[in-house]
Amino acid sequence: QVQLVESGGGLVQPGGSLRLSCAASGSFFYLYTMGWYRQAPGKERELVAAINSGGTTNYADSVKGRFTISRDNAKKTVYLQMNSLKSEDTAVYYCNARAESGSLEFWGQGTQVTVSS
Repeated sequence: QVQLVESGGGLVQPGGSLRLSCAASGSFFYLYTMGWYRQAPGKERELVAAINSGGTTNYADSVKGRFTISRDNAKKTVYLQMNSLKSEDTAVYYCNARAESGSLEFWGQGTQVTVSS
């Protein structure tokens, strides 16, 4: 079992930055692909960025060059550095852990990010 707790959301002006953190509890964090998803009002949840156990990353086209995902296996934490934020980045951001072997998958409760002047 893995529990995920997100933090770092808030209100930021367009062009600003935020760093989201997701702290995991449980074992074998290093064997999970970690991802950040977001869901805006009236829209489906979408993948923002993911990083696998080997450190390979992938990003949604809409955030490439602006967002960076990273992980610290010793701290069991994954981060999402968000720069040059836009109003369309406003959403609830969810942390996801997916076992690379098997079908286990876990979600955090989400953290609100609002980009507005």
